[in-house]
Amino acid sequence: MTHDFVRFPELTNTQMEIYYFESPHKQILEDFRAKVVKVHDGDTITVETDFRDFNFPVRFLNTDAPELKDPGGRDSQSWLAEKILNKEVDIIINRSQRVGKYGRLLGKIFSEGVDINEESIRAGKATPFGQQEAGEIPNLNKDLNIKQWV
Repeated sequence: MTHDFVRFPELTNTQMEIYYFESPHKQILEDFRAKVVKVHDGDTITVETDFRDFNFPVRFLNTDAPELKDPGGRDSQSWLAEKILNKEVDIIINRSQRVGKYGRLLGKIFSEGVDINEESIRAGKATPFGQQEAGEIPNLNKDLNIKQWV
């Protein structure tokens, strides 16, 4: 059996045992810095690095944003683009959760020292993974009445 490195450049930990030496590019096992060149939606970006000759997607680890077609989807995407599009970000890799079920690299995204994954949740643009209900994202400022403490 062969692996499609064009469609699925990232190898899961299990696939690493089989295809690591066949991979035509470096497998990402450590944190790295990259430029955000595209914001797909509220939890997936495309980045450019100096160690690969192609751009590739990174999905936010443990964060869910609504799909673009769902309520809040475009708003979440716009918010994220305003925060990080065309900026350098640090991507923190969890070695036990490197690759998601669709073959995308997973990571925590930091911009200027700010955890964008957490910031998107606090801003009401995303939810912790697995807690999204019917595409609706709760307004945490309203639900937790955070503004009274600020």
